[in-house]
Amino acid sequence: MKKRITVSVLSLSAMMALAACGNDSADGGGSSDQVKLTLMSTATTKADQDIFKEIVTDFEKEHPEIDIEDTYPGDGYEDLARVKMAADDMPDLFDTHGWAKSRYGEYTEDLSDMEWAANLDEAMKPILTDDEGKLHAYPINQALDGLSYNKTLLDEYGIEAPSTFDEFMTALEAVKEKSNGEVVPFWLGGSDKSQFGQYFDEFSTPLLITDKEDSYKEELLDGSFDWSNYTYLPEKLKEINDKGLLNEDVLTAQVTQGAELMAQNKIAFTMLNGSVGREVTGLNPEVQVGTMPVPAIQEGDSPSWIGGERLTLAVAKKSEHLEEAKQFIEYIAQPEVAKKFAEGTSLPAALTNVEADNYFAEFYKQYEGTQIQPYFDRVYLPSGMWDPMGATGQELIAGTMTPKQVSEKMAQEYTRLRGE
Repeated sequence: MKKRITVSVLSLSAMMALAACGNDSADGGGSSDQVKLTLMSTATTKADQDIFKEIVTDFEKEHPEIDIEDTYPGDGYEDLARVKMAADDMPDLFDTHGWAKSRYGEYTEDLSDMEWAANLDEAMKPILTDDEGKLHAYPINQALDGLSYNKTLLDEYGIEAPSTFDEFMTALEAVKEKSNGEVVPFWLGGSDKSQFGQYFDEFSTPLLITDKEDSYKEELLDGSFDWSNYTYLPEKLKEINDKGLLNEDVLTAQVTQGAELMAQNKIAFTMLNGSVGREVTGLNPEVQVGTMPVPAIQEGDSPSWIGGERLTLAVAKKSEHLEEAKQFIEYIAQPEVAKKFAEGTSLPAALTNVEADNYFAEFYKQYEGTQIQPYFDRVYLPSGMWDPMGATGQELIAGTMTPKQVSEKMAQEYTRLRGE
């Protein structure tokens, strides 16, 4: 009897397994012959994610034999990437978000033999190519980061786009006064600590790097930097918050809320870049979003764009589906698709054979000739500093850290991550 029961259970298990396979196919889960690729991107705004998903869907329609599982971890991207690197199990396609060579280099497939590589913008080559000529990732677009602002609102209030931090503070005060407190002067989606990271990272450049008379480049690179020189930034952020110039819900606000609030004329300035303009005007055609370089901090200095790679895709060197992963890169590097990607994210394309109509084109022209600086943390800080940079901002606004303690924490992490 026991033997019969065992055989029956095994038979039943086998039947269920077969049925499950059949159901998977019937429910559209894909045939067993379909190649499944994993893709992980740092795209955070709804507009950026939407264009990504649209292009993935278009590719799958043209290549039904390939299924792409695309994910957007947002604030958790770096932590997830570290876990996957430790397990040597990277997604087939993943974003290098500024660390193509130094952090992800050993996990990336060389893409230098692909056709599109011949059209790579000269400005992007040193960012993505190492000394041996290995090309680590495909750049979906190029970043020109600064501040985004509601131009329609500022024009109404007679407020000029600021060129210095002092002018920025004055503009924030003016927005609060002229709107009777109805408009948030400076909005951050601070439930995502990367929003605070963006503030500190962008403004560290004019504070510490671009001033010719007092640059801290060498000290930051050799490990001798005195972090008390950084305290200005948390002091100013605290001042902005204390004066009611920051959104009250900053610690719970979601990045995805930014565009909708700006479309409702409830936000003046924000650290959201790229596709936010197109997204806002799509929601409300009567609102125009402007973009501007990062205001200067030191006397006599000039504003600067923060640039480099924005969204990229690398192919994992150990992917079991190298051919198919490269096939997707080939697809998005086609001029018509690359143009769609660039326009969808409202940033310049990174290929010289692609001309994209950009939402912010008139502003890029207005600031033509403005210096372009690399992201501060990518050049001057050890890998891993982005997390404490953002987390200390959250703690500062929560009242659990003082500006001085923020700098002290950054100093500790800087020393620890340099291995000193």
